[in-house]
Amino acid sequence: MRYFFHIAYDGTAYRGWQRQAEVTTVQATIEDTLSRILKRRVYCIGCGRTDAKVHASQYFFHIDVPIELKEGMCEIFNRNLPIDISIFEILPVERKGNHAQTNALERTYHYYMHAQKNAFLSNYSALYPIQNLDIEKMRQVVALLPQHQDYQHFCKTPDKHNHTLCQITHASLWSNKKQDKMRFQITGNRFLRGMIRILVSKLIDVGRGKVTIETFKRYLSGKEKPQFMNFAYPQGLYLAKVRYPFIDLPASTDFPEILLGEMLENS
Repeated sequence: MRYFFHIAYDGTAYRGWQRQAEVTTVQATIEDTLSRILKRRVYCIGCGRTDAKVHASQYFFHIDVPIELKEGMCEIFNRNLPIDISIFEILPVERKGNHAQTNALERTYHYYMHAQKNAFLSNYSALYPIQNLDIEKMRQVVALLPQHQDYQHFCKTPDKHNHTLCQITHASLWSNKKQDKMRFQITGNRFLRGMIRILVSKLIDVGRGKVTIETFKRYLSGKEKPQFMNFAYPQGLYLAKVRYPFIDLPASTDFPEILLGEMLENS
């Protein structure tokens, strides 16, 4: 039987989703816990990779097991998992055509940043102690993203992808009234290695005045390659929503808006 797990995790203590030798990852932690409880080796197929310290307020993986997971198993798994991994639902599905990674229609990511040091935000939003960013220019370049498909100049390893085309269906920038707390939001059918953190880094450069809107346009059109490939800090990034033909659930948490403590607006 195939089961989809709807989960969330705080990535602070992990070296990303994917199992790796001699480091703690989300996948390894879940697989080891489920295998011990079910008394058989369990392999999790996740909806995608996340980097070290990156979070997921909504994530899906599936497992194939020759037994029925009875009512109450979600609670049992949660009691045995670390406190920074939460299972919300376990959904039985048909095996054919229901794959956590390859059947995802689109993914939405959020990136949070703040300008004033805050001890309670340090693991959940990226600190960029920059006042007076030009938010209007930043919003102008964000609005350009759905108009372009080739993101080769916003990819860490473009040669390792079959192609660098991404269909971005939505992108927006939200901020509080003081404009010292922000959320960048982007939705697309796929994302390249490091793409969102590189985009955020260049977006901040636009706000600082280091990169002009015209230069950013040339990056998007492929006419110019950024001289420096910088990455935004990982802790501000969240996989926030994953949509399938057969699953379209709201995220089960509004974190980290709770910590931000202020309403963010996109205009």
